[in-house]
Amino acid sequence: MKTDIEIAREAKLLPIREIAEKAGIPEDALEPYGRYKAKLSDSFLKSLSGKKDGKLILVTATNPTPAGEGKTTVSIGLTQGLCKLGKKAVVALREPSLGPCFGIKGGAAGGGFSQVLPMEELNLHFTGDFHAVTSANNLLAALLDNHIKQGNECRIDLKSIVWKRCLDMNDRVLRNIVVGLGSANDGVVREDHFVISVASEIMAILCLSSDLKDLKERLSKIIVAYDIEGQPVTAKDIRAVGAMAALLKDAVKPNLIQTIEQTPALVHGGPFANIAHGCNSIIATRAALKLADYVVTEAGFGADLGAEKFFDIKCRTAGLKPDAAVIVTTVRTLKYNGGVTKEELSKEDLSALSRGFANLGKHIENVGFYGVPVVVALNRFSSDTEAELSTVRDYVKGLGAEFAVSEVWEKGGEGGKELAEQVLSVIKKGTSDFKPLYELSLPLREKIETVAKKIYGASEVSFSKDALQQLNRLVENGFDGLPVCIAKTQYSLSDDPKLLGRPEGFTLNVRELYVSAGAGFVVILTGNVLTMPGLPKHPAAYDIDVDDEGNITGLF
Repeated sequence: MKTDIEIAREAKLLPIREIAEKAGIPEDALEPYGRYKAKLSDSFLKSLSGKKDGKLILVTATNPTPAGEGKTTVSIGLTQGLCKLGKKAVVALREPSLGPCFGIKGGAAGGGFSQVLPMEELNLHFTGDFHAVTSANNLLAALLDNHIKQGNECRIDLKSIVWKRCLDMNDRVLRNIVVGLGSANDGVVREDHFVISVASEIMAILCLSSDLKDLKERLSKIIVAYDIEGQPVTAKDIRAVGAMAALLKDAVKPNLIQTIEQTPALVHGGPFANIAHGCNSIIATRAALKLADYVVTEAGFGADLGAEKFFDIKCRTAGLKPDAAVIVTTVRTLKYNGGVTKEELSKEDLSALSRGFANLGKHIENVGFYGVPVVVALNRFSSDTEAELSTVRDYVKGLGAEFAVSEVWEKGGEGGKELAEQVLSVIKKGTSDFKPLYELSLPLREKIETVAKKIYGASEVSFSKDALQQLNRLVENGFDGLPVCIAKTQYSLSDDPKLLGRPEGFTLNVRELYVSAGAGFVVILTGNVLTMPGLPKHPAAYDIDVDDEGNITGLF
C-alpha cells in the first residue's frame, strides 16, 4: 500500500477558485496563497450572516493509543461520504502543529484516501497562521519585559509574572529557563518558561473570536502578571494590543483547501485539546454552517477532553447546537484499553477487546450527558478480524447506539458511505437536545468537580496547596463565572496515563490553576500534564527529508 504522502502527491488538485465555486464562494472573496489554498475575506464572511445554518456533526473518539486512532481521517472520510450521497458537505478542521509533526503522531491532514490537500504545505508552514500566533505571543512577552526594564509603571511583581513565551516545536529544555542574564542593560534576571504555540492563550483567542473586533477585545483582557497588590496586569495595560492585532489580522481569516476528492475544507486554528479547548475556529465553523447543509468538525483527543471542551466552551461561546456526534474507535485502542501491549495489538484477542469496551461505553455515556445522539464509527485496520468487528458491533448495538464500520483510509468517500448514512439517519430523527454539562453560575470548584466526577469518573478532586491559593485568588478577582478547561493526559479518563479502560474510585489531582481571561476560561493543570512536550527517542523528524527536486519524504 502506498504511503499517505505518496497518495497525496498523486492526487489531482483543482485550483482553489474551483473548490470555492463548489461551496458557493465567489472568486473575489478569496485571498489566494498559491494555487491551492486561500483565505476568505472579511467582507464575504460578513455577507453570510443572514443565511440558514446547516447541520453540525462533531467527530470525537475514545482514549487513543500513542499513535492516535484516525479521528481526522474519519472526519474527512465522513464528509466525502456525505458528498458521495449527494449532500452538500464541508469539513472544518484544525491546522496541524509542528510539534506532533516532528514528534510521534505525525501530521493532522488525515490519511490514505481521506486527506486534506496540499498535505505537505498544511503540515508545515501553511498560510503562516501559527507563525503569527507565535510572533504575537512573543511580542507580548518582549513588551512585558521591556515595560519592567523601562521603569515598571504598572508595579509588576516579578514573582507574579504569568505570561510565557512560546515556540511551535517540542523542546523540553525550554520548559524552565532563566532570562535577563548578562549586564544590567540585558533586562531583569528572572525565571521564565516556554509553552508550545498551540498551548498559547492567543491560539485559543484566535479560535474563540467572532471577528477582528472581538479578537482585539479578547487580547486586551490577557493577564500577563499581577502587581505588588495582587491585582491583574493586562496586555492592554502594557499597550500591546494594537501591535498584536496587526500581526494577527490575516491569521484570523479562515483557510479554504480541498479534500483528496476535491470537496471543500475549512482548516483554521489549532489549540491543544488539553491545555486549550482543542477545536478549530468559531469563524471557520460558522462560515461552514452557512456554506453547507452538513458540517463535519472534530475536537482533539478523546471525548473526555475534546468533546467536553467543544460542548462546554466552544458551543457555549458561539451559541452552537450540534445535531449529532460520531465517536471514533478502533479494535486496536479497545484492546489497548483492555490491557494488550502496543506490540501485540495486531493479534486477535476477543477477551481483551471485551475488557476495553468499558472505555467506549463511558465515552458514549459522556456524550449522552449533553443530549446529543451518538454514532460509533469503527475505523477499520487491515489486521482487524471479522470476529472482532462483529463483537464491537454487538456491544454498541446493545447499548442502543448506532454503529458503522469506517473504511475511509483505504476507500475514501466510498468507505465512508455507511457511516454517512447512519449519521443522516440520526439527524433525520431530530433527537438532539443539546445542553452544557454545567451552568456558569456554579462555583469554580464545583465546575471542576462536576467534570471530574461525571465525565472522568473520579470519586474526588484533590487540590495542592498552591492550587487552592490560586483558586481563591481567581474567585476574588471575579473569574468564578468562567467555564473550566481541564488539562490532563489523553490516554486515560483519569490523570494517570497508565489507568486504562474505565477507572473508578480515583482522585483527580489538581496542581495548578490560572485564568485565560482573553479566551474566557480557567485552565486547570492535573497530574503531570505538560504545556511544552518533549521529543521521543526516535522522533518522526529523523525520517523526514527532501530530495534534490524538492520532494518531501517521510511526512505522515
